[in-house]
Amino acid sequence: LLELALEEKETLDKQINMLCRKLFQLLVPKEKYDRSHVVLEVTAGRTTGGDICQQFTKEMFEMYQNYADYKHWTFDIVNYTPAEIGGLHHAAAHISGDDVYRHLKYEGGTHRVQRIPETGLSSRMQRIHTGTMSVIVLPQPEEVDVKVDPKDLRIDTFRAKGAGGQHVNKTDSAVRIVHLPTGLAVECQQERSQQMNKEIALRTLRAKLYQQIIEKQLSQEQSARKLQLGTRAQSERIRTYNFTQDRVTDHRISYDARNIRVMIAYESI
Repeated sequence: LLELALEEKETLDKQINMLCRKLFQLLVPKEKYDRSHVVLEVTAGRTTGGDICQQFTKEMFEMYQNYADYKHWTFDIVNYTPAEIGGLHHAAAHISGDDVYRHLKYEGGTHRVQRIPETGLSSRMQRIHTGTMSVIVLPQPEEVDVKVDPKDLRIDTFRAKGAGGQHVNKTDSAVRIVHLPTGLAVECQQERSQQMNKEIALRTLRAKLYQQIIEKQLSQEQSARKLQLGTRAQSERIRTYNFTQDRVTDHRISYDARNIRVMIAYESI
């Protein structure tokens, strides 16, 4: 009976741990774009390190590529600018899959590396070198569905102007629609039917509203990109990879992890 009880306890402990992890994930606040695909960019630091920055940037990009493969995501490289010495100046990739942004949103920022270069330096230069690179993670939400509330519209009709034979200036077939919350106004008088002109004007209005939303999203993305890119200086680091001490430190939460080479080679931090 004791053996059965211990065996059952071991099984139940595993189930409790699994349920605790699931509960923890449910308690983590969800953000708007957590389920979105992302565009990930990496850029070598320009303030320190030179060659070591470019090599580190290449390793980081490959790390994210390996992590995407591990998570069964699609990793499409859209830009790749290699350095002359085998490193990487800049690269960008579109990553699609389940909850990509939720897993990568905290990677954006300046990453610092501290290591002794393995090759290419004289013996007197075999010391710890420091370099930086920046990671940018931008969510890519699905296409926005523009919904127009009829209460927000003022629809005016007037007589068409221009060429059109007897139809011109005889019927109120032309339509002007004003979207009251934004002040956007569109007109259509190309058809003889007022209803057709109204439908065309509504389509035009939706397109303009959609364009406004896209421009707002692009502005937000540019602001987020600028914030994450920073100046690529060491003082802005969010994480340090110290190869000589086999240690990764996340400065935002004061957390240290070990076995750095396995992290770089196979998984995301």
